[in-house]
Amino acid sequence: MLSFLKKIGIDGFVLALIAAVFIAWLFPQLGTIRTPFSLATITDVGIGGIFFFYGLRLSAAKMKEGTSNWKLHSLIQITTFIVFPILILAVMQFFPNSKTDLLWLGIFYAAALPSTVSSSVVMVSIAKGNIPAAIFNASLSSLLGVFITPLWMRLFVSNVEHATSSFQDIFIKLFLQVILPITTGILLNRYWGNFAERRQKFLRFFERTIIILIVYNAFANSFVEGIFSNYGISTIFYVITGMFLLFLIAYFLMKASCKMMRFSVEDTITATFCGSKKSLIHGSAMLRVLFPNIQAQGLVLMPIMVYHILQLIVVSLIATTLSRRNIKKAA
Repeated sequence: MLSFLKKIGIDGFVLALIAAVFIAWLFPQLGTIRTPFSLATITDVGIGGIFFFYGLRLSAAKMKEGTSNWKLHSLIQITTFIVFPILILAVMQFFPNSKTDLLWLGIFYAAALPSTVSSSVVMVSIAKGNIPAAIFNASLSSLLGVFITPLWMRLFVSNVEHATSSFQDIFIKLFLQVILPITTGILLNRYWGNFAERRQKFLRFFERTIIILIVYNAFANSFVEGIFSNYGISTIFYVITGMFLLFLIAYFLMKASCKMMRFSVEDTITATFCGSKKSLIHGSAMLRVLFPNIQAQGLVLMPIMVYHILQLIVVSLIATTLSRRNIKKAA
């Protein structure tokens, strides 16, 4: 069973995320403990660590390998940071009061996030796509997301009461927890980059542990406040359906654009995989920075969690299929 789940993209991390939500529902009080150290404080420190280690692994040499194909890069970044948010803003016009609903805030937040790094590169590799371009675009997306995602959210949350602190407070937290650690990591890459590469398994374990703690803490506080009492099982079904449709629309828009621009098969794989994915790592880490004043962080985080699981399952199946076709052609 575990082998089958792994083949379709459901690994131990996805199962741990689901377990974190379930445990938060059973024992929400653990997330509200303030002494001797609160879970929120631990995750705040961990967020800085995530971005520091990400910067430490960001090699300038690897980035340079994929810089030449500017049409591919432009398509991926425009889809990630412009097409996704505009799609959600367009759909929201058909739903009254959507701009003041925290669930819609989470949906828009998912749309404004950057693409994933590790899973995008892995899937492109499996499908025999353009790996250097995947590394470049996934890394570029993560760096741009540090600045573009907060700008999109400042535009959106003006309609949501008490959703964020003042812009000055957000910028200070963004600088201390995201910009400073990632910049420090990039500067130290030439000295410690090889060490970070050799410790990738440990760093991935650290990264995922912090994300699981953030998910638990966010949902625990939401359950304590009774946030989900206003939403039924049907809401979860609608979110799953909506996120799945969002992925399909983005994926096939990318595929059609690649066909119009006459991309090679390898570039098409890279574009569709990198341009249709969203980063749960960034979404979880920046959640506490951008929305410190709302108790319903679990509600805001739910859409990107759903999207993350769906994209892993669908892209894993597509990558495996493409890999088999390539093998047959080579044979």
